[in-house]
Amino acid sequence: MADKKRIIFIMNPISGTARKSGIPRIIEDTLDKEYYDYTITKTQHSGHAYEIACEARDGGAYAAVAVGGDGTVNEVARALVHSDTALGILPCGSGNGLARHLMLPLEPRKAVAILNSHTIHELDYGIINEIPFFCTCGMGFDAFISMKFAEAGKRGPVTYLENILREGLKYKPETYEIKDGNGTSLCRAFLISCANASQYGNNAYIAPQASMSDGLLDVTIMEPFDMLEAPQLSIDMFNKTIDKNPKIKTFKTKHIHVHRQQAGFIHYDGEPVMTSADVDISVVNKGIKIIVNPEAKKEKRQPGMMQTTFSVFFNDIMNVRADKSKQIHRIQTLNKILLKKLNNL
Repeated sequence: MADKKRIIFIMNPISGTARKSGIPRIIEDTLDKEYYDYTITKTQHSGHAYEIACEARDGGAYAAVAVGGDGTVNEVARALVHSDTALGILPCGSGNGLARHLMLPLEPRKAVAILNSHTIHELDYGIINEIPFFCTCGMGFDAFISMKFAEAGKRGPVTYLENILREGLKYKPETYEIKDGNGTSLCRAFLISCANASQYGNNAYIAPQASMSDGLLDVTIMEPFDMLEAPQLSIDMFNKTIDKNPKIKTFKTKHIHVHRQQAGFIHYDGEPVMTSADVDISVVNKGIKIIVNPEAKKEKRQPGMMQTTFSVFFNDIMNVRADKSKQIHRIQTLNKILLKKLNNL
């Protein structure tokens, strides 16, 4: 027993949409008990996962496993940065963005089996206004939706989609001053996302090229768009081709400072928080140890040739449509001017 590695499962009983009553039995049946000595602790309030993970870290635990969604993962991971205690993930949330990026199985038994591989990588994490994040952070519409999602009182992708459909067309884009290593620029944007990992969750890829081991953040700026352009943006996000959309600007950086016109919401790993008009975001290279899937292949996160071809094709159609609309509007304007002149003859 003394030679076994100590591992703590930190279970959030209310995260996500799935019941977790069967998880303890799955852990007992699947975990390599010749290698691990384990305990399971359920969280009782917000922030409790962080407290438990701190105790595990200070006690020299081999790993602390977040059993829940991205919020639970964030709490546990925040306690483990720059320590020898590794983060494990047993995904049971509604989005599971970090688990999906790492290609961890969503089926509990297979997720526990990953822990038996003992494969640990040192990976990057980000910081937004002194708050660590591990998947994505941002401001604008995605932070606004995170706030609405938190207020909704129920979880799941349906709630998320309902909020997007209800609020999306009413949301007013903001003007941002952005400063990075290349200088300062002004832009009007629907949202600004800084990604350490590739997706929000539910396979919605906001930064399909993002890596957790390159020491860089992937910044995505979504420009204002109209109702006709919205479906293509959605298709591109789920096709992992949003970086090919003409309404999207992307770049990589180690640090970015954003000044807004006023204080507002930001989000870190989907958790909303009110903050000042100034937002500072940076990346910490190889700052956390994570138990990963040894069978994961990075190429599977990249869009296939067919996905990219269709994305470029449909975006070209949207560009032609936009150019055609401009030409028609120009002709209509000229016609009105000409008719007015004729009437004055």
